[in-house]
Amino acid sequence: MAEQFASYGISSNLITYLTGPLGESTAAAAANINAWSGTESFLPLLWSFVADSFLGRFRTIIISSSIYILGLGLLSFSATITSHSKDSNQLQVTLFFISLYLIAFGQGGFSPCIKVFGADQFDGNDLKELKAKSSFFNWLMFGTCVSLLTTRLISSYIQENLSWSLGFGIPGAFMLLSLLLFLLGTKTYRFTTERRGNKNPFARIIRVFIEAVKSRRQPDLHIANPNETLLLVAHQSSKQFRFLDRAAVSCDLSEIQEAKAVVKLVPIWINCLVYSTVCSQIPTFFTKQGSAMNRSISPGLLVPAASLQGVLSLTMAVFIPIYDRLLVPIARSFTQNPLGITTLQRIGTGMFLSNIAMVVAALVETKRLRTAQDDVTIMMSVWWLVPQYAIYGVSYAFLTTGLQEFFYDQIPSELRSVGMALYLSIFGVGSFLSSFMISVIDKVSRQFCQTSWFDNDLSKAHLDYFYWLLACVSSIGLASYLWFAKSYVYNRPNTF
Repeated sequence: MAEQFASYGISSNLITYLTGPLGESTAAAAANINAWSGTESFLPLLWSFVADSFLGRFRTIIISSSIYILGLGLLSFSATITSHSKDSNQLQVTLFFISLYLIAFGQGGFSPCIKVFGADQFDGNDLKELKAKSSFFNWLMFGTCVSLLTTRLISSYIQENLSWSLGFGIPGAFMLLSLLLFLLGTKTYRFTTERRGNKNPFARIIRVFIEAVKSRRQPDLHIANPNETLLLVAHQSSKQFRFLDRAAVSCDLSEIQEAKAVVKLVPIWINCLVYSTVCSQIPTFFTKQGSAMNRSISPGLLVPAASLQGVLSLTMAVFIPIYDRLLVPIARSFTQNPLGITTLQRIGTGMFLSNIAMVVAALVETKRLRTAQDDVTIMMSVWWLVPQYAIYGVSYAFLTTGLQEFFYDQIPSELRSVGMALYLSIFGVGSFLSSFMISVIDKVSRQFCQTSWFDNDLSKAHLDYFYWLLACVSSIGLASYLWFAKSYVYNRPNTF
């Protein structure tokens, strides 16, 4: 919870800080945020390799969280530098981005390992603990929602009305407190020690691919161990990616199954990129959209535009307990599935709702532009944005908990940190894709249209066109996902 409080306490209002105190344009600020967010979500792949191969998850959590806290402290300090000259402004910007990427580096190790370490406290072979583990992911997301709601309401207000330095410093203090509390529970944790011999899990999987390539011209009937081949064919999931079966000449059955388990995740991972690309607009253009609307509650009191993201968190916080305590038992009685519905069904539901939310966002933006064109003195109420945030809240609850559980359970047990990193990297790649799209569309629209779709003056911009484009791309992505998900075979069908 503290990590999410810190992360979103920084990212939720980052576009306001970049376009305000640091003086960047809207398009440049959005591109910088997406680049940072993408890096933040890619780094878990590096850290997970280190955690699963060398350090272990516990030590990785301690080291990465220390780096995280250092970055938060430097970020708070950078906000205290006053820009009286060009040199001081350059120093502030340099220190700001150094601290921002230190935060990304620390979070890259902390975020995947803390989730996997928590799930490792449950025994997946025990039905009671299996159900509890599924609830763990739901309540983990609930705790995240509470953190997000708190930080978006409190941090955003402090940053815009009191002090950016204080607004950045409070998340750092919470992160430091959480590390101390984590260390206090060391003696009570369940540490996993599963490791097959001395072989590195990455080395085993790479070896399977190498041996399969070496034996690519060898007929199936000439595979050295026919018993292993029969076992591979007998298992339903092994009928997929049959080219890896040729590695049975020198690899164990279990090693080939590990390699197949990893390969099967790739189509699902790719198809989820569209969702993450769409989600990247929430802390950037959704927030900027709100800043151009009437945010007045009473004379002299304005709602910070970033605080509207609290609607998303509040929706999730309300929906997750309902889902876990009411909808799952009802679904379980129909499907006989311990989880109610499969993880892929949860992911698909989230993607569908995301598409609906983007259509709503496009309609609201179209109405806002028409209102501004009819009478520039009349501003549309910011509460019109509530529906798109609320739908995204339900969508996010379905999809992110489903993705976390899917990538935890469907990857070999020794590579679960990598599985969680793959989940996080979906949002990283999505941020980079969003940044690329924004840059290309900005240049093209400037060249062929009167103004850019992302003009600093949002009454002249066309975010509605961009939202409609994303809605179309999202529909295509959903159709592709459903096609691949329909043919997916779970690694542990008895638990799903």
